[in-house]
Amino acid sequence: MCMMMMGLSDLAYQVYAREILSGSIQKAARDAAIQGGAQQTAQIDARVATTMSDIMTTPTASCAATPAAGTYCATRASYAMFASAGPEPFNDDNGNNQRDATECYQDMNNNGSWDAVAGTGTSGQGGASDVTLYTITVTYARLFPMTGLLGWSSNATISAQTLLKNQPYASRTEPAVTTRCT
Repeated sequence: MCMMMMGLSDLAYQVYAREILSGSIQKAARDAAIQGGAQQTAQIDARVATTMSDIMTTPTASCAATPAAGTYCATRASYAMFASAGPEPFNDDNGNNQRDATECYQDMNNNGSWDAVAGTGTSGQGGASDVTLYTITVTYARLFPMTGLLGWSSNATISAQTLLKNQPYASRTEPAVTTRCT
C-alpha cells in the first residue's frame, strides 16, 4: 500500500511539475517573441529555470545526452512560417491520408523533395515574423528515493514546447513556396 501511495504521489508531482513548466514556457516564449527578445534568450531561459526551482534546488543549464538531476536544456528553432515547422502540405488526391509520388506538395524549404517530418529549422529565436519552436527539457530528482524498487530511474525528465510567431517589428522578404508535382 505504501509503494502504491508513493508511486501515485510521484506521478501527481510530475503532473504538477509539467504544469509549472508549461505555464512558464508560454510566458517565456511570449517575452522572447517581442523586439529585442532574441538578444535576451539566456535571461529568459534563466527565468524559466527560476520558476522550476521549486522542484530543483539549483537549476543548471545542460543539454547532455544523459541529463543529471537539477538540469534543464532550452532549445529554439526558427522557421519562416508555421507550415515549415511540420510536414510539408500535400494534395491528397486519392484520399488515403498519405502522400503518393503523383500528388503535388508545397516545398516549404525549397529542397526539391517532400519532407514527411518537420524541418530542422534554423537554430535560435529567428527574426521578425519568423516562427520559433521553443523547447525546454527539465530533469529533477524524484520525490521518493524508493522508485528503484519499481524499476524507475531516480530522476524524472519532463519537457514542454510551444510554437509562436515573432512580432513583425521589422520588414522581411516573405519566403517563396514552390508547388511541386513529382
